[in-house]
Amino acid sequence: MTTTAIKQRSLLGLKDLNAAEIESILDRAAYWEQQSVKLNPVLQGKFVANMFFENSTRTRFSFEMAQKRLGAEVMNFAAAASSVEKGESIYDTVKTLESMGIDAGVIRLKPIGMLADIAANVKVPLINAGDGNNEHPTQALLDLYTMRKQFGSLQGLNVSIIGDVQHSRVARSNLWALRKFGANVSFCAPDSMRASDLDAPYISMDEAIRADVVMMLRVQLERHAGSVMNSAEAYREGYGLTVERAKQLAPHAIIMHPAPVNRNVEIDSDLVEHPQSRIFPQMSNGVPIRMAVMERALS
Repeated sequence: MTTTAIKQRSLLGLKDLNAAEIESILDRAAYWEQQSVKLNPVLQGKFVANMFFENSTRTRFSFEMAQKRLGAEVMNFAAAASSVEKGESIYDTVKTLESMGIDAGVIRLKPIGMLADIAANVKVPLINAGDGNNEHPTQALLDLYTMRKQFGSLQGLNVSIIGDVQHSRVARSNLWALRKFGANVSFCAPDSMRASDLDAPYISMDEAIRADVVMMLRVQLERHAGSVMNSAEAYREGYGLTVERAKQLAPHAIIMHPAPVNRNVEIDSDLVEHPQSRIFPQMSNGVPIRMAVMERALS
């Protein structure tokens, strides 16, 4: 495979992907979702390694389900964070699996900027399953897919993303992808959780819950120990989607969350399976999206 072909089949982020490329993935996911047979072995004989240098049960299982539904041979590599302290060992692991004959790799890692360097030095397509605070492209793709199924089009959609924007790769991938389709993205976050590198407007919680899509982010309070928002109670009161606040949602609006959910912190437990919530459908949509991404990488 040529370097150009590898680059075209890899999925390192959505920032540099154009709307047509994103749309083709969404359309192919719709095709896979419509298939009544679970196993379609279009990737039979292909070997895929899932390399998770950062824990994620949900993303890894979703990728594995997608790969197995397409008939690929799957190898899972999970590294305890302590065993991969040096950047070189991540690179060496990927090179080792490449040397053994994998056809593609799915990789999740904490260090920012390392993924592009690794991708430039391996001869198999790589798919980003989350890198640092940078991007989480397949999560944003399944989010766009969920919104498109709900509203038919993303053009002009008002999307508010609420929570720890500073540390969120989901917020970044969604912002960059949604804008390509003419959606309006606003953030809502306490001062200590804002991202100075992103140019979307910040709005109040009252404004944020009036959007067509209200996307709550998982908040890790331990990252904000010195902030006024370091208690679950304070965060819920200021920025949580409470049952009381949810009464102000527009009838057509939907609630989203990349999961795992901190119930009763960023969203009240009663709202997780609320009729307007799409949290579990998002997870369902992750499988056809990742089938489309794996097929794009390998066929």
